Amino acid sequence: MESVYLETTFISYLVAKPSRDLVVAAHQQTTHDWWAIRRAGFDCFASNLVIQEAQAGDAIESQKRLDILARLALLDATEETEKFAAAIIECGILPAKAALDAAHVALATIHRIDFLLTWNCRHLANAHIMRGLSHFCADQGYELPVICTPEELLEE
Repeated sequence: MESVYLETTFISYLVAKPSRDLVVAAHQQTTHDWWAIRRAGFDCFASNLVIQEAQAGDAIESQKRLDILARLALLDATEETEKFAAAIIECGILPAKAALDAAHVALATIHRIDFLLTWNCRHLANAHIMRGLSHFCADQGYELPVICTPEELLEE
């Protein structure tokens, strides 16, 4: 079975109150659809980093995120993943302010996950950044997971 790393934005969209913003509401619906229809077709993972991010904010909403995360296997952060994330920042693919995003990429890459599912289109599901990440990973002897939105991974 293929594997998928569920980044924090996915979890947040899954449990958030319906948005009045039509685009965000559509993303939320797509996230619900992926969870209901496609989740069983993948080995789903998160990490302690996702848990830490999910704990922020409103206590009730945070608990909803943590309840979902309690069902998922967690990828371990290691010295290797931390060094890899730092190298992504050092080479300039992602800015220093995106260090957490680099950590998500490093975790999914080092653990050889097939897909990284996110709604973060600024630093993750971004074609220009993915091209740089792909070259960087290949130079380091790794294959970058396919970084995509739930919409892109909804159909078989």
